[in-house]
Formats: sequence, structure tokens, C-alpha cells
Amino acid sequence: MDTKVQNKKSKYKIIIPIALVVVFLIGLLFYTHFKKSSLNVDSSRISVREVSKGAFDDMVILSGKIEPLHSVLINNIESGAVQEIFVEDGAMVEKGEPLMRLYNPNSELNYLQQETAIIEQINNLRNLKINLTNQELELEKELILIQHDYVDTEQKYELNKKLYDLELIPEKDYKEIAEQYTYQTKRKGIIETSVSKEKDARNLQIQAIDDALIKMEQNLEILRQNKENFIVLAAISGRISSFDPNLGQHIDAGESLGKIDNMDGYKIRAKVDEYYISRLDVGQSGTIETNNKTYEVEISKVLPEVKDGQFQVDMVFKNEYPKNLRMGMSFSVRLYLSESSESLLIPKGAFHYDTSGKWIFVLDGTGKAVRRNIKLGRENPMYFEVLDGLMEGERVITSSYSDYKKVEVLNLK
Repeated sequence: MDTKVQNKKSKYKIIIPIALVVVFLIGLLFYTHFKKSSLNVDSSRISVREVSKGAFDDMVILSGKIEPLHSVLINNIESGAVQEIFVEDGAMVEKGEPLMRLYNPNSELNYLQQETAIIEQINNLRNLKINLTNQELELEKELILIQHDYVDTEQKYELNKKLYDLELIPEKDYKEIAEQYTYQTKRKGIIETSVSKEKDARNLQIQAIDDALIKMEQNLEILRQNKENFIVLAAISGRISSFDPNLGQHIDAGESLGKIDNMDGYKIRAKVDEYYISRLDVGQSGTIETNNKTYEVEISKVLPEVKDGQFQVDMVFKNEYPKNLRMGMSFSVRLYLSESSESLLIPKGAFHYDTSGKWIFVLDGTGKAVRRNIKLGRENPMYFEVLDGLMEGERVITSSYSDYKKVEVLNLK
């Protein structure tokens, strides 16, 4: 039987096309996987800056306003309606000067009743003290009479004893006077002891009355002083501000009515992003520039309460004040966070918002910009500190990357 021989040419006609398709698919997959995505970009739409080495000033620029060095709020102790206004907003006042008068009939009646009650108690205690003193005088009189009776009886006893010894009087008369003498002696001793105890007790009572009188007199004085709280006084000397009461207006106790600014000095109050809350402390230095002159300031107080992502600091002038300062004037303050140091720097730009400082486009000198991973450190209002990924002299794109987030290479046209 004859064996059928397969045609080799027809076999190759099938294998070769299949192999070509496989190679093409592998090449296409390799190309699409390893080829970097690119985008054509107009050079006029980007900002290119150079990486440089220089002094990095670790600082933050703040916007601050001039405020008085010391201010005191105007508060009223008593509630009531405004009866009189003695000063106007913006006026200069002296410490203790009346600012306005309040009227509250219920409170005044209450003070009057309390004053009457205290005065009545004081009078009662004084009358009680007078009675105790009179009782002491009566006891003294009684003691004097007893002592007189004792002395009189003693003299008679001594005389009769001598006469009896001389047998000039009968025994009966002598015994009578002897009994009287013994009685007066015992009586005198008992009365003196009783009077002494009563004196001690009465002295304690009088001392307690005197102490109570002192406290009541103090309470009366405080009460009379409190009656003066209806007149609002200036706590310090200075310029009054935010003071705008109206006649007849009801004001609650403790309500803030304005403030008095001490005009002996100035400070700058600025708001700071909460990012810096752990890096600021009392004593840190800064500068402001005005009228072509630089003035040194330092932090005097950090107010750590964070509100809307910010906290506040107070700064005072270290040496001299700028001329013609006015309340509310604004200044830019350069606040230094640490000493200046030599670092690799790139100018700040919008690219940071899109990359968080993790990568950047670097020009390669062939008309392209290639994406590169970097590491940034500190920042100030002008520069980022470069820690890794870039070299001095390289040129980078610092403008926005909002359209380039998924691109690896930019073709600059």
C-alpha cells in the first residue's frame, strides 16, 4: 500500500503567518508596556526654574496688625439701664474716671434694705454691750459694799477680841461678833469668786460683740462700696474704644462695654497656620520693614487656641517703634523659625499642590522634560529645600501640573 506524503510548502504556509502574528502581538505588548506616556506642551505655558545652592532662611511671613501693648475690657458689675454717659468713644480717660452711670431700682432697694438690717444689728449689739458693761458696774458696786461690810466687821472683831482678852466684855458679845466676822469672811470669798467668773464670762461676751461689730462695720462698708458699682469707672488710663452705650439701654452684669487701650506701647498680633504651632515659642525673632527701615520684633505670647485652622501670636518691638504707628495698621512680618543654613533650593511653584513634593519634571536638554521622584524638606515663602533627587544647575518645571499628572515625558514645543 502506498503512503501519502504531506506537502512541506503547504505546512510552512500555515505556520509562518501564525508566527508573524504572535511576534507582532508580543512586540506591540512590549512597546505599549515600556513606552513612556508623553504629551506635547507649549513652552510659553510653563514656568522653568533652576535648582541652585544658597542660604535657606527657615521662616514664615505673617500678616499682623498693630494693637496696644496692654488693653483692659470695660465691664459692669451691676445690671441696669444706662442713666448717664460721661465720655465718648475714642476719648482719653484717666484711671478711676467715671464712664457712665446705671440705674436699677430693684437693686438699690435691696441695698437699702440690707444696709438698714446691718445698722439695726449693729445697734442691737452696741446696746447689748452697754447692758453688759452696766451689769459689771452693778457687780462692782455690790463687791465694794461687801468689802466694806467685811472690813467693818473685821475691825469690830479685832476690837472685841482685845476687850474680851482683857475681860472687859462678856463672852456672849465676843462670840456674836466672832460669828459675824466668820460669816462676812466666807461671804466675801464667795462673792469675789462669783464676780471674777462673771467678769471673765462678760469679757468674752464683750470681745465676741466687738468682733461681730467689726465684721458688720466691714460688711456695711462693702455694701456702701457696692452701691457705687452703678457708676462704671476706667480701670486704667488710656484711649477708650468700642464704647457705644445708649441712654436707656439695659446692660447685664458682666457684659463687655468696650475696652481701654494703654497708649504706652504697641504690639503686633498675627494669625499663623496651625502647621507651625509646634515650631513657635516665646522669644523667637522676626523683622518688619517700613519706610525703608528694618525693625526687630520677637514673640511675646503664643495663644494656642486653634480656630479655622489658625492660631494667634503677639509680637513686641525689641528696640524701637516705627514712627507714626496707628492702631489697626498692617505689616508683613518675617518670623525666623531657625538659623539660616546652606541648602539645595528650588523656587516655590504651583507644582507642589499637584505632586505634594514627591516628583517633578526635569528638563533633559533635548527639548523634553522627564518625570523624576524627589524628596523635599523645609519650605519658606520663596523656596523649597531639596533633600534628594535633584542636582545644582538642573532646570525644572515649577508651574501647575494639573494637566500632566499621568504623563511621564513632556515634549516642549
